Amino acid sequence: MSDLWINIFRHRTDEEDTIMKLMMKIPIFDGLNSRELAQIERILHQRDFVKDEVIFFQGDPGLGMYIIVNGDIDIISEPEKHVLAELHVGDFLGELSLLDESPRTATAVAKTPSRLLCLFQSDLYDLIDRNPRLGVKIMVQLARTIGARLKKTNEHVNEIKRGLKP
Repeated sequence: MSDLWINIFRHRTDEEDTIMKLMMKIPIFDGLNSRELAQIERILHQRDFVKDEVIFFQGDPGLGMYIIVNGDIDIISEPEKHVLAELHVGDFLGELSLLDESPRTATAVAKTPSRLLCLFQSDLYDLIDRNPRLGVKIMVQLARTIGARLKKTNEHVNEIKRGLKP
């Protein structure tokens, strides 16, 4: 059978199905159809991390967003090593770096052996050049996601402030 027919009739692997299902749950990809998700899937980079391996350090330039396929990730504030959050399968981190390369605000460490998908800013910008309509959809959802996280952070800060008042 020619390569052309193999590609047309190729069935998705279980791993590809898992990744697609995971992507459907990420707010940044909310509202995208299967063809659009497939375009994004093609530009994702997969990497495995061993237990206690650093994914990125606080202060590093932000180059991309990560999606947890399996494993657990700790988000740690330096230098006091305070665990800010523990992230699990289906969670994502570093989405702000899709907008700019400002320094990471925390360190991310694999708490367990983990597999992550990375969407690099440069790959997203290339996608936007090729398919502006899809790019706008992603950027709108990215803005909504960052806005929601900012609101939640503000609420948390206000709760802390109220607790400190005599």
